[in-house]
Amino acid sequence: MTAANTAQAVEAVFRIESARIIAGVARIVRDVGIAEEIAQDALVAALEQWPHSGVPDRPGAWLMTTAKHRAIDLVRRKETYARKLAEVGRTLEDTAPPPEPANPQDIDDDLLRLVFTACHPVLATEARIALTLRLVGGLTTQEIARAFLTTEPTVAQRIVRAKRALAKAAVPFEVPYGADREERLASVLEVIYLVFNEGYSATAGDDLVRPALCEDALRLARVLAGLMPKEPEVHGLAALLEFQASRIATRTGPDGEPVLLADQNRAKWNRLLIRRGVEALHRAGTGPYSLQAAIAGCHADAVRYEDTDWRTIAALYARLVVLVPSPVVELNRAVAVSMADGPAAALVLVDALAAEPALRAYHLLPSVRGDLLERLGRRAEARAEFERAASLTRNASEQALLRRRAARLAG
Repeated sequence: MTAANTAQAVEAVFRIESARIIAGVARIVRDVGIAEEIAQDALVAALEQWPHSGVPDRPGAWLMTTAKHRAIDLVRRKETYARKLAEVGRTLEDTAPPPEPANPQDIDDDLLRLVFTACHPVLATEARIALTLRLVGGLTTQEIARAFLTTEPTVAQRIVRAKRALAKAAVPFEVPYGADREERLASVLEVIYLVFNEGYSATAGDDLVRPALCEDALRLARVLAGLMPKEPEVHGLAALLEFQASRIATRTGPDGEPVLLADQNRAKWNRLLIRRGVEALHRAGTGPYSLQAAIAGCHADAVRYEDTDWRTIAALYARLVVLVPSPVVELNRAVAVSMADGPAAALVLVDALAAEPALRAYHLLPSVRGDLLERLGRRAEARAEFERAASLTRNASEQALLRRRAARLAG
């Protein structure tokens, strides 16, 4: 194997194993920032040694062992080694650690701790997202910056500050329990949900969809569901993302233009992801993500757009707004009502949301209103709403779609 091929192999293995390596090391050093540095050191060691010695039979175990050796050496160099040793339960021995933990489940426990640490509520949402994608998702700073249309220095600063904030707050590297666990789990689910949504419908830029970001979020949701099989809302989120991901390929046309739900080719929806969504939904509960998954499942069940059970969807949104009082949820309910009871009934609901401060700059409010007005034959008013919606969105693809709809009503 050439040096170039070896380097590619090292990077590929590290990308897959990095989260588990960082998690395993963090259990020893109790600091995710230091743990990431040690994991990077193990990567450098592999890049130096593997071209000469060859890629090991178990490259992931090699990286884990190397990183843990370095972590143990670091702890032993500390003047407070005895105290540190006690803190980790006196589990470290003078002999070298095994290539893999004696109990494979230990890795999963460490990974779960890493997820909860990276998504700690002490961090701002943007910092949680960046740190989670970096430590758990294995994305580079450049990839995170490109996904969220920001600069590398900005992302790097967020990650550095997040690590410092965790260290300053002395956030324990553990899976919380009781009320603390509920709060922290909500934060974890929110981060994964936000990452997926940004990929599914980009806030800004030229592309409506960023599939890679959706894939990263879906992978995190699947990992979390495997690590926490008894948490209904974890399965609810996993189901929701599976259903939504099944439609990604049909959300845009050949030139990247948006394709509305009514016009999507349902034969091209990913049936495997839909089946996975159904399986996850069976294990979900009645929380917000589970209700959203049930709504997405209704769309997945409809062979044709005309077959959609809009009354059930409207009823599910009514339940959702009780759990999550939100003008955005109310707007989505209005769309379902428009399909179940007609545009006039929905327009009353939408007009009631016009004064909501949270929707003042939300482009979907005038977009939905424009659609209702067009269906009622009020073309001039509809055109004005589409133009206003186009002026509010920062996504070029959505802007173009809204302007085309406005131009179609010019006559």
